[in-house]
Amino acid sequence: MFANAECLLRSTVRAFPGGAFSSKAVGSSLGNNRGALCDVFAPYSRHTNACIQKRTRHRKQASNWPRALTLLREESKHIAVCGGGSFGSALAFALANAGHQVVVLVRRPEVAETINLERTNPRYTAHAPNFRFPANVRATTCSREALRHCWLCVHAIPVQSSRAFIEEKVRPHLAPGTPILSTSKGIELNTGQFMYEILESVLGKSDSNSSPLLFLSGPSFAHEILASLPAAVVLASADGVICAEIASEISSPALKIFRSSDVVGVEVSGAVKNVIALAAGVCEGLGLGMNATAALVTRGCSEMRRLAMSLGARSVTIAGLSGVGDTFMTCFGAQSRNRTVGFRLGQGETLDHILSTSTQVAEGVPTAKAVAELIAKQFPHLGRVRLALKFPILLGVTDVLENKVSPREKLEEWMDRRPRIED
Repeated sequence: MFANAECLLRSTVRAFPGGAFSSKAVGSSLGNNRGALCDVFAPYSRHTNACIQKRTRHRKQASNWPRALTLLREESKHIAVCGGGSFGSALAFALANAGHQVVVLVRRPEVAETINLERTNPRYTAHAPNFRFPANVRATTCSREALRHCWLCVHAIPVQSSRAFIEEKVRPHLAPGTPILSTSKGIELNTGQFMYEILESVLGKSDSNSSPLLFLSGPSFAHEILASLPAAVVLASADGVICAEIASEISSPALKIFRSSDVVGVEVSGAVKNVIALAAGVCEGLGLGMNATAALVTRGCSEMRRLAMSLGARSVTIAGLSGVGDTFMTCFGAQSRNRTVGFRLGQGETLDHILSTSTQVAEGVPTAKAVAELIAKQFPHLGRVRLALKFPILLGVTDVLENKVSPREKLEEWMDRRPRIED
């Protein structure tokens, strides 16, 4: 096709020396060949027009969004952080250190009072006895007070509680067009939706009045952020302009923010890495050594990539901070909640006992079942046996959590698999 097109174009140019190469002249000269020329070049014309339109829209957004964000900041005085848990507290601290006024929305009045009077949140900052929130952080239990005049809403609520929270607390009070930044990682059990899908379904998909959606992920333990130790994370959004503006506003010397347009990749890897961390914890709890744990985590990342790319993610995202980076930290970090749950399972404790004695949410436990259902949905052409061969780690974690097989039996089954080509 390209060769024929080139010949046709050259003959047309030769027919019109001196640059007299107009569409009218071409049409009259070619006669019956005019349709052929149009057919050949129509796809490229459509592509060029689409690129021009996209660039025009981008330039309009690039000129309007910074101004809109500036106006929003002039009218609004603070950032609202929804959730006073470990990461909500850490992000409130980081945002305050970046120079912003921060209002933390919490459930219990005693927590708000402790933050406001004692400048601490004992349940989540006990490991840092000298920790104190800066003066530009305050807490409230009133969602209207926190959200009505904010210029950025940070959502740091566990995924399984997010839909009800957004419907009851956020949507009634958040001004139209206010950006929402989610830090929650996981999959909603009863719908199989990721956070970006939950937010879109509750708040509505993009229109002139909708809130831009952003998603923060990457290797970032809350206690290290509270200690002002350096960290690098990724901020993803379908809107590259607003993503760049928000990243610039909230970054600090201790918190380096990279940007991405791959929302699906960031969301999928942020959820699946918690399931891999459960498996890594089980491996360590069984005393199988670092060699086995490293092999399991690496193969788990391969399964994560396979699933994420089937959903439209890019491989570079899975190899980046929100994918491999966050997975390594969650699997090997002693402070990881999901790794700790897996470790205790490997030590012989029951899941019910582990959950009843845990003070924080391990998202990997509910996410494991949702991931298993998502795999079956994405690969309907594969039978149960072939799915187990393609995703032995992600599906194996679900079997262990549902008590279908013991942790040791499942790990030995995985290690006994026949050698094959690495993929």
